[in-house]
Amino acid sequence: MNTLSHASSLPASQRVADTIRYTDEELIRRFQKGDENAYGELVKRYKDPLLNFVHRYVYDHDQAEDIVQDTMVKLFTHKHYYKEIAKFSTWIYTIAGNLAKTELRKRKRQKTTQLSQLGPEDREFQIPADDAGTDESIQNSFVEKRIQAAIQNLEPHFRTVIIMRDIQELSYEEISNILNVPLGTVKSRINRGRLELQGELKDLR
Repeated sequence: MNTLSHASSLPASQRVADTIRYTDEELIRRFQKGDENAYGELVKRYKDPLLNFVHRYVYDHDQAEDIVQDTMVKLFTHKHYYKEIAKFSTWIYTIAGNLAKTELRKRKRQKTTQLSQLGPEDREFQIPADDAGTDESIQNSFVEKRIQAAIQNLEPHFRTVIIMRDIQELSYEEISNILNVPLGTVKSRINRGRLELQGELKDLR
């Protein structure tokens, strides 16, 4: 009896418990061989971190959930596309990131179309005044939106590392492994991204 056949003969609870001790790469290999419990464990490990990651790209919870769901569907339908020349985390984050970038490009095209249909008087807006009479929650919301907008304006390779390091609080080593770039490059991109954010948000200090 081969290992996979033996595993399938075990009680479901035992098979699920066994998947927890495997590395990501071991799990995807098992899933590629037909073990759907391995798929379930990968979804469990990555659903929340990916949701947090994608939300900081699109800044919309429902859209972020849809993108993560699409990511998991691609994991299921494209499992054989994964080759162990990169870490599984690199592969799954790349899928989610590409889907998020596609959504942002779609949103940008829609916004451009909408703006082109507006007259000059329709494009006027006011920034909430920063005075004692401004409600604190409104002001905090305004600041949060400014920060999110500044993050969105970063070049993609800066935006990604800023989200991973300063929002998700991943270590430099984790980011390096996920993105498959040298540690020095990660640190350089983070420093550059932070400088650009500081310049963009200097009026908030």
